[in-house]
Amino acid sequence: MLRSALVVLAIATAATAVVVPAHGQRKSLHMLDELDRGSWELRERGGPVRAMCVDNGRRFIQLRHPGAPCSSVVVDDLPDEVTVQYTCRGQGYGRTHIRRETNRLVQVDSQGIVDGLPFSFSAEGRMTGACGG
Repeated sequence: MLRSALVVLAIATAATAVVVPAHGQRKSLHMLDELDRGSWELRERGGPVRAMCVDNGRRFIQLRHPGAPCSSVVVDDLPDEVTVQYTCRGQGYGRTHIRRETNRLVQVDSQGIVDGLPFSFSAEGRMTGACGG
């Protein structure tokens, strides 16, 4: 009888641990959510400069697969840097590392496959102001 009660207690404790997040636990990829919204300039090292309107810092994850429905796995999620690996079924995959210098300046390194061809780039993203309307 005591053993049954201990098993029930252990299961209830384990279930509570899974359902209730730790006090003070932050949301996944929180650093990207803190980046300033607006017009950003993305300067690829040895490549083109492009302007983009950033409504959420998570847009920096899939720069070579913009808007594609992809599944992702968070590899690292630190206060000032994140690494995300993603797969876009039938379109390729990528692995992106983003390091925040400030909420207006980030370093992005990404590599993977898009439409059967490899890509690899390093870029600096810098906020330049409000998005044009």
